[in-house]
Amino acid sequence: MDLSEAYEIGAHIPGGEAFKEYWSAASEAYRKSLGARARLGLRYGATERQVYDLFLPEGAPRGLVMFIHGGYWRSNDRTSWSHLTAGPVARGWAVAVPSYTLAPQARISEITREVAAVLGAAAAEVPGPIVVTGHSAGGHLSARMRCRDVALPAEVEARLQRIVPIAPLADLRPLMQTAMNVDLRLDAAEAAAESPVLKTDLRDVPVKIWVGADERPALLDQARWLHEAWAGTDLRVDPAKHHFDVIEGLERADSPLCDALLG
Repeated sequence: MDLSEAYEIGAHIPGGEAFKEYWSAASEAYRKSLGARARLGLRYGATERQVYDLFLPEGAPRGLVMFIHGGYWRSNDRTSWSHLTAGPVARGWAVAVPSYTLAPQARISEITREVAAVLGAAAAEVPGPIVVTGHSAGGHLSARMRCRDVALPAEVEARLQRIVPIAPLADLRPLMQTAMNVDLRLDAAEAAAESPVLKTDLRDVPVKIWVGADERPALLDQARWLHEAWAGTDLRVDPAKHHFDVIEGLERADSPLCDALLG
């Protein structure tokens, strides 16, 4: 069965093509507004995309948030999401936004290791508790940070306070039946190894799953599957939100999404 249409997103969102332009412009404007509090292009590895941006609040940070972008592991970079740090930064948190190597140049298992590496690098820059979040493929990568097969320094693991996957991909096995797998190169072994829903050896970190009520059915299923697989997690279905606007709450310090993220 070909599941490509089930996992097609943009074509099913009215005006979906305008979101990327908005994200890019809003992010550029936000970076300029912060001035020196936007530390750009910090390295966590030697390759071209192993860089991250760090956005700082006024005064000493209360802790570190890391936001991991989506794009089905095949597209986007850190520069289109800077504006989503505005809410946490206004509440006194530093926020790291990384790029990572994209498929097909990297397999998903390699991307997972890159995210663990940048989490360690950003944690060395900012003291205090750590919250990890991400959207879509980034939701998958944020969830993977709870799984003990992903190596994290003991000091970073001890500081993990919360993980908030937003519209996450949690079971990668269906993606083997999509056209995007030409780039992802998932086989049965890697799809299982990289699926958070199949992980039982988990770090003792609270998880809050966030998804829009108007999300594509396949993505609603993915969020529900993670909630069912990981006992004790919270699942919030955000009314009237779809895959592209479900992240907008991160721009506002007083939003329910920021409350879920920061407590």
